[in-house]
Amino acid sequence: MGKLNRREFVGTGLVAAAGMGLGWQRSVWSQSTGANETIRLAVVGIRGQGNGHIKAFEKLKHVQVVALCEPDRKILEDRVNEFAGRAEERASRHGGSTNKTVEGYTDLRQVLDRDDIDAVVIATPNHWHALATIWACQAGKHVYVEKPVSHSIWEGRKMVEAARKYNCLVQAGTQQRSCPAIFEAAEDIQSGKYGKVNWVHCYKLNARGSIGKVTEPQPVPNHIDYNLWAGPAPMSPVMRKQFHYDWHWQYSWGDGEMGNWGPHYVDDLRNLLGWKRVPDSIISAGNRFAWDDNGNTPNMHFALMHYEGLPVVVDIRNLPDPQRPAPKRAGGKSGAVYLGARGGNYIHCEGGFIRLARGGGSAYDHDGKRVKQYRGDGGAAHRQNFIDALRSGKRSDLNCDIEEGHLSSAMCHLGNVGYRLGATASVEQIRESMKQHDDAINTLQDMLEQLEGNQVDLKKNPFTLGPKLTFDPSQEQFIGAHAPQANAYLKPSYRKGFEITDRV
Repeated sequence: MGKLNRREFVGTGLVAAAGMGLGWQRSVWSQSTGANETIRLAVVGIRGQGNGHIKAFEKLKHVQVVALCEPDRKILEDRVNEFAGRAEERASRHGGSTNKTVEGYTDLRQVLDRDDIDAVVIATPNHWHALATIWACQAGKHVYVEKPVSHSIWEGRKMVEAARKYNCLVQAGTQQRSCPAIFEAAEDIQSGKYGKVNWVHCYKLNARGSIGKVTEPQPVPNHIDYNLWAGPAPMSPVMRKQFHYDWHWQYSWGDGEMGNWGPHYVDDLRNLLGWKRVPDSIISAGNRFAWDDNGNTPNMHFALMHYEGLPVVVDIRNLPDPQRPAPKRAGGKSGAVYLGARGGNYIHCEGGFIRLARGGGSAYDHDGKRVKQYRGDGGAAHRQNFIDALRSGKRSDLNCDIEEGHLSSAMCHLGNVGYRLGATASVEQIRESMKQHDDAINTLQDMLEQLEGNQVDLKKNPFTLGPKLTFDPSQEQFIGAHAPQANAYLKPSYRKGFEITDRV
């Protein structure tokens, strides 16, 4: 393993104790610190987004990345060596006051055993987000955790409980919470500048490809510790061509595009409208169309939700739109476009409408004339906001505290639960179930035209329609019809040694 750290984990007793919230000796550094005092970070999960975090955090003043954690030893060794290769660049930027090397670990528990680490940045696969955050809080580490912050609604609430119990600051990685455009638009919308909000369409229209299909389990590369990679999730046979990333489209580890891109724009929606809970009803429809592959999450998925009577459609798509090329302003030649864009939030108000996506947007009157532009940066300062909050020691300084991240992730989980309870349905059945809201019907029609462009035969590959579900936001439980079946999805099962317990 070359330069990688080889310290042995201190023993299984620590794991058992940690599950009860009694394990690690909490770090001394847990209150506010001076502006020039160095904050020491570990980054956990370093293949893609995590590698971006390494490079971004190491550029911040008085911040040092001192540990990397990744169960893929090849990736880990590469990142450790790449970090050392940037030593002169860091020294130049920070006046020589920085570390030249970083220690690498395959086991998160070894990282948490270090009392000189102040905070942990988590960019693992989704199924690890909650347990890693809870363990970090129990060890007295502050946390920056990627979206979706959880893999289920129940464990998201446990993350909030752990953050509060151990007085840790936990920032959700929905970086648009730090975008000036969203702040400004939220103030205008909530002040009534555009009148009452009538309905909202929240969407992300991607154009991805199939992940391919294998018919027998694939070997796990020998440089990957599959036990540590799986952690709390099943160590099921690997049924996908590509080990990394494509877990997103298998529910045991990922949450589909609803949980991948969905949290960004759903979080914007909640922020723009000032929501402090999730909707109270949902109907989901969609399927994995056109692709005969190993994914089991939908590539065309929309959900009609209601929040105190306000209708919201969350619309997530991964298929191209070959017969309806996107205009240049929307980007791409074959990506789907709805309401004039490929994604963001379309907020229809009495006095006009607002269209906002990553980086900004505009408000228009009902004739389509722009009345105000909102300029943003997509949340470029979100990591700096986390560091600033650590220095102040104030949870209120976080732009996206873990409870906000939990609620936004939970809203996406609602969409997935609705879909997973679904059954084969005709277009007429979907239209009947959505008839209470015109935008839902229009979304269905737009999807049908897009599916036609992909030559999808709905007789062979029909829609899946979920039942109408009622959710009690105060208890974070489904109630009424289909509640027992829906509540079964609130909490996953966990492997021994990687449990999240009721008492965190």
